[in-house]
Amino acid sequence: MPDLEVSATYTPYEKWVRRLYQTNLFNPVKLGLQNMEDLHEAMGRPMDHRPVIHIAGTNGKGSVALKIATTLQLLNPSLRVGLFCSPHVSSFRERMQINGEMIPEDKVVEYLPEIYDICLKKDIPATFFEITTALAFKFFQEADVVVLETGLGGRLDATNVVSAPAMSIITSIGLEHTRILGDTIELIALEKGGIIKKDRPVLVGPNVPHDVLRECANEKGASQYLTCDDVLGTTQTEITDYDKENARTAQAALSMLKQDHPNLFESLTEEILQEGTSIRPPCRFEIVEREDDLTVVLDVAHNPPAMEYLLRKLQATYPDAKFRIVVGMSRDKDVGLVGKMLLDVIDVDAVHLVEAYHPRAAKLEDMLESEPRLKNSNWDSDDRTITTQINSALELAKEKKEILVVCGSVFLMAEAREALGFDEPRDSEHIAEVAGAHLRHGQEVFANTPDEEIKAK
Repeated sequence: MPDLEVSATYTPYEKWVRRLYQTNLFNPVKLGLQNMEDLHEAMGRPMDHRPVIHIAGTNGKGSVALKIATTLQLLNPSLRVGLFCSPHVSSFRERMQINGEMIPEDKVVEYLPEIYDICLKKDIPATFFEITTALAFKFFQEADVVVLETGLGGRLDATNVVSAPAMSIITSIGLEHTRILGDTIELIALEKGGIIKKDRPVLVGPNVPHDVLRECANEKGASQYLTCDDVLGTTQTEITDYDKENARTAQAALSMLKQDHPNLFESLTEEILQEGTSIRPPCRFEIVEREDDLTVVLDVAHNPPAMEYLLRKLQATYPDAKFRIVVGMSRDKDVGLVGKMLLDVIDVDAVHLVEAYHPRAAKLEDMLESEPRLKNSNWDSDDRTITTQINSALELAKEKKEILVVCGSVFLMAEAREALGFDEPRDSEHIAEVAGAHLRHGQEVFANTPDEEIKAK
């Protein structure tokens, strides 16, 4: 692949991350593991030399991954715990961390040229996500244990070159990426179940088709197929809070790990377990109490099940409050159903529509067409910026004593957090301007590819 950037105006980090984001313009995605197998092999198969907890699922996988990684750090401060997750909110470096510290820029600058050099010498047409995964694997050579979240699906995901994970976890199964993974819960379950490995245990959350996954585990020769109830005992209380469900999944996983890998644990107390599994990822019902007495809730509710949960959680947490909502969606989600769900509980004049600067973002016109009642909400076709609607919503929420909720696609969150005054690492405009390039032909979007060529089989 040719060098794309030679301008002296870019830092070395910006140059290499810009190149990474534009990789798929040259190497369009082809579903399969061969590229990643070749890369992993050329790197010495680093993920085969340390315990790996491999996690897939429609919802909850990022939260469960963070809860497990955080608890492992609390249990054993000398342990170096790697965490791989996607997508990021504000900085590409969020995707790979050791003990909560993002990969340093200088490591990105050191490792990416090495990976591109391997691709060149071995003639590996690796894609954005494959190279990003290889970058994480290179970084995790410094880790003692790794918690690995899949990017898309499971069976053909770039992370699925791990041959013998300590355990596999499938958090939940729902309809998503149906053009790629299949159009039924059962087909999607088989794709997620692709991370199950021979002679290794698999833990599953409650919202999965157990008959399909249990048969998949048997066919693959898994050593155990366990539910959270199998590990922790049955609970008499119905769990309707996703975060509590995710915490219970993480606690069950940690209990299994303690039995199979006691060397990772110094002391698993109930106090540490509760502290570690209570953490939430950014923008997952993240509550911000501002100095002006305004409460803001950030949540990446990006599909109908997640939006249903968010609205229920808002009403349960703030039963007497009124809400003002800023929302932007991805175009591959059911935008019309999400709009209907919002308007069933929120007045239309308290809804603000935004369009993220990203190729996967739903256009304002698409949102308005999918739910015509949204035409009476707050939006501006001449100024679609997130910052403008955030500032307007802040003023109105303060005036009307409402709680402000910013929700929808993860792609709007970086600008939203900046508009709300968050002080955190954020990639520069030089990176942001190409940050969606990998998705034009990327792992999660196949808009220009015939269905028969992309369906996982």
